[in-house]
Amino acid sequence: MDHAAIRTRYDRQLRLGARPDGPGTRVERDGPVVRQTGPAHAWNGILWSGLDETGADAAIAEQIRHFTALGLPFEWKVYGHDGPADLAARLLAAGFTAEDQETLMVAEAATLPTDVALPEGVELVPVTDAAGVKLVTEVHDRAFGGDSSHIGRQLLDQLATTPDTVAAVLAMAGDEPVSAARLELYPGTDFAGLWGGGTVEPWRGKGLYRALVAFRTRIAVERGHRFVQVDAADTSRPILQRLGFAPLTTTTPYVYVP
Repeated sequence: MDHAAIRTRYDRQLRLGARPDGPGTRVERDGPVVRQTGPAHAWNGILWSGLDETGADAAIAEQIRHFTALGLPFEWKVYGHDGPADLAARLLAAGFTAEDQETLMVAEAATLPTDVALPEGVELVPVTDAAGVKLVTEVHDRAFGGDSSHIGRQLLDQLATTPDTVAAVLAMAGDEPVSAARLELYPGTDFAGLWGGGTVEPWRGKGLYRALVAFRTRIAVERGHRFVQVDAADTSRPILQRLGFAPLTTTTPYVYVP
């Protein structure tokens, strides 16, 4: 796998060529920046930037003005290969806060295991309605802490308006939701994205994460996507590497709150 070529393809298809990911959102190019703007519960932020040392500070200030005028917090998603080299320092100086760094990992979907092995008493249930979405947010709240209601609203929007762009799944132990994840499908591109794989504490270490990866990979293959990508936390990176994913670069969210 040519990592540099795949990274270039990823940038071109999913960052420069990004499409709105929900109702009421728009993707637009503002000079050297591609951004998404939408409702408060949507993801608002910078998808791609092609900055140099001369114009970086002005471009950053312009994006702050844009989102502040709308009263929206936003995220500048910085990849390890983005320029200029001191982009992160410039964002921090402008008032952004850095969140945890993750690793962009990619695998060829056809090479990944798609057989789903589940612990006894657990079954996978596709999420198709508001009741299922509520359980997804419940799992995320328990697995990651915090309030995941915005993820639920985004998922409801997608299921209602663009169901071909998302597939979500729950692992149920009887009536209890114990793990959840979603697959973001990008029609017309080579990529599908694995997001939100979370398992509640008592059920970790039982293979549910791998099972949800396999379940979603099978859908990606069926839909004709060549690659599966993950923004991997340090806890999931070793599992993904054993499954066949390779690191392409890092990605760090920088968040600005007006």
